[in-house]
Amino acid sequence: MIAVIGLVVGMIAGLALQPEVPAFLAPYLPIAVIAALDALMGGLRAKLDGMFDDKVFLVSFLSNTVIAAFIVFLGDQLGVGSQMSTGVVVVLGIRIFSNSAAIRRHLFKA
Repeated sequence: MIAVIGLVVGMIAGLALQPEVPAFLAPYLPIAVIAALDALMGGLRAKLDGMFDDKVFLVSFLSNTVIAAFIVFLGDQLGVGSQMSTGVVVVLGIRIFSNSAAIRRHLFKA
């Protein structure tokens, strides 16, 4: 419940304050958001399966975000940033849809 409250407070603060992202971080923000969504969907799936652990969730959330941003950074350094970004989005997108399918099966018993 605390995580949901924190998410709502963060969303409201972001909408109200409208912070500007520095130009050098702009390519990494969408990837960080996708990685965070992947961790959130994995956490929700674990909660529904009765296996949720807050420490595992926190480590997964942070490591997914940092690793995804690092992969894009590495791609930028190699001159293939957009291809690396696309790869990260595809892999994390597959994980998000896989977790959402498991959540849907759990909720609707289908």
